Amino acid sequence: MAKLKNSKTAGRYVAPEVRGRITPKKQRETEASHAQFGWLIVQLMAFGIIVITLNYLSVLPGSVSSWYLVMGLVSLFSGFFLATKYR
Repeated sequence: MAKLKNSKTAGRYVAPEVRGRITPKKQRETEASHAQFGWLIVQLMAFGIIVITLNYLSVLPGSVSSWYLVMGLVSLFSGFFLATKYR
């Protein structure tokens, strides 16, 4: 025998709260980032692009070096990481 469903807790137009199938939302912090945070992101990304470009143009001292490439990539990735934390 099949179980009979209560008409108040089953059906197409019953609110999820009545059925007990809703999870309450968690409280989130709504603090905004500092004004300098956005500029820091832009500066890190611009610095990374400039260092990588100048490295391949052989303008930086020491000719073409992999350390300049690493420094530029770290700067770019840290800018992207901070951009994910921006509110």
